[in-house]
Amino acid sequence: MSARPPSRSVRWGANALGLVVLLVSVFPVYWMVSRSFLPRNRIRSDGQTWFPWHGTFANYDRILSGDGFRTALVSSLSVTVLTVVIALFFAFLAAVAVSRFRFRGRTTFVLTLLVVQMIPAEGLFISQYKMLEGVDLLNSVVGLTFVYVASVLPFTVWTLRGFVDGVPRELEEAAMMDGCSRVQAFFTVTLPLLAPGLVATGLFGFIQAWNEFTLALVVMTDPAKETLPVWLIGFSESRSRGVDWGAIMAASTLITIPVIAFFLVVQRRMVTGLTAGAVKG
Repeated sequence: MSARPPSRSVRWGANALGLVVLLVSVFPVYWMVSRSFLPRNRIRSDGQTWFPWHGTFANYDRILSGDGFRTALVSSLSVTVLTVVIALFFAFLAAVAVSRFRFRGRTTFVLTLLVVQMIPAEGLFISQYKMLEGVDLLNSVVGLTFVYVASVLPFTVWTLRGFVDGVPRELEEAAMMDGCSRVQAFFTVTLPLLAPGLVATGLFGFIQAWNEFTLALVVMTDPAKETLPVWLIGFSESRSRGVDWGAIMAASTLITIPVIAFFLVVQRRMVTGLTAGAVKG
């Protein structure tokens, strides 16, 4: 017996609840963007405006005219791109090995991934700092990328393992019966079906590396090597006339643009990968 569809009142209630959650989630972003177009005196005034009528781009001019933002942007982009590429490469190999092969220590390896994710990141700061200091990688993109990859890799391996497990082995076996080698069968059949998993884990790694603050604060002590989150804190603290909220809101808006742009591109690729990876009977 088929289940009864929800009544109209239930649907309206669910839609209203979803709309409230959407507004609560979007409002801080809207407030940040709208304040970025207002001069300082209007932001600090008692009567706040909901819409930035007669706004100005002066806040963006102050941010973009300085060298600090551009330098931090290059550092963040370099670290983030390297982290995503390296983490996806090693996580992909590890996920395939754990999912497709049986070897001694396989269960221990999987359990280790779970245990590593439970360790608080703050508990590793001292050891990570001393390790990078010992190999002269402090204040370097390579050193920060190294610790970022180490923090992202366990979750990435665990997530990709689930996607690899979801692809039936019979597809590879059928391709091998048609004359493909194991490697050819994997790259022509299995790999395209893993596109959504690679995209999802890559998005997670991108967001985590782009927005990460505490590790970058510990590793990048040189102001010339700061990433964007660390630079933003230093910028807000360096204003002699008080906090320049307009410039901070403008800088925050600029920092979120790459994440939004990457998500929009990845979302389109994710839908394409899901469609292309559908198995037709």
